[in-house]
Order: sequence, then C-alpha cells, then structure tokens
Amino acid sequence: MRRILFNVLLIILAFTIQNCIFPLLPFLSATPNLLLILTFSFGFIHGKEAGMYYGLLAGLLMDLFYSGPFGFYTLIFIFMGYVNGICTRYYYEDYITLPLIMSVLNELAYNFYIYVFRFLIRQKLRIGFYFINLVLPEIIFTVVTTLLFYRVFLIMNRHLEEIEKRGDSTIV
Repeated sequence: MRRILFNVLLIILAFTIQNCIFPLLPFLSATPNLLLILTFSFGFIHGKEAGMYYGLLAGLLMDLFYSGPFGFYTLIFIFMGYVNGICTRYYYEDYITLPLIMSVLNELAYNFYIYVFRFLIRQKLRIGFYFINLVLPEIIFTVVTTLLFYRVFLIMNRHLEEIEKRGDSTIV
C-alpha cells in the first residue's frame, strides 16, 4: 500500500514538474516526458498490470489538463505500460540498455501517435519538420533524463520492498 501511494504521488509530482516547471526553463527547446519515463519504468519494475494502472493514472492526468478527446493520452499510456510490462521477463533490472532502448521506442511511438491523430488527420504532412524540431530534441532529453532517474526509481523500489518485507516479518 505504501508503494502504491508513493508511486501515485511520484506520478503527480512528475506531472507537475513536466507541465509547470519545465516550460519555464528558457534553455530547454523541448522537455523530457517524465510521465512516459515513470510509466515504462513502473511497467519494467512491477509488470504489465502495474504498468497499465500507472499508465492509466498518467494518461488521465494528461487528458484532464489538455484539450481534445478524453482518453487520447490514456490509451497510449496504458498501451506503453502494458508493452513495457511484458518486457519485464526479458531483462535484468540492473542493466540500463533495454530501458534506454525502450525509452527511445516509447518516445517515438508516443510522438508518432500524436502526429497521426493531431496533425496528419488535419492534413499537416510535414513529418520531417515535426521530427527534427519537436521529436528529436524530446527524445534526447527523455533519454538523458531516463539515464538519471531510472536508477533512482529502481533504488527507491528496492527500498520500499525492504520496508514491506520488514513490516511483514514483524506481523508474523
């Protein structure tokens, strides 16, 4: 229960930082997608069901605060949480290569989803411009942020597991 509450608070904090603080920094041409990092990190660490739940929460936050059809962001975040949760059994948690590769792939899928359903439908066909000026800087920032935060999430998760184990052993 502690872990779930802590992770929900972490998602709310990441949403707040991503949407209230990062846009105010003048040197950032694009902002890292912290909600995407949290969703796929929780998917990797906890599995596909937890990844879907955290993706649901992240997507609902995005849908509530941005215009457009409700469920637009929720759908992509749930999908990413599920796919990254499937990848749990194919990697060892301490290696950073698969999370970095999945960070790039998730960011590409997220931005392609936005391009198709926000721009392509309105016949804005300049995908090269969109990729060079928006997607590429965001991918770079997200990967660098993943390098910094993924280990922190892993360490916090292990610490919370130890606290839960100590709490369970004192009850029995």
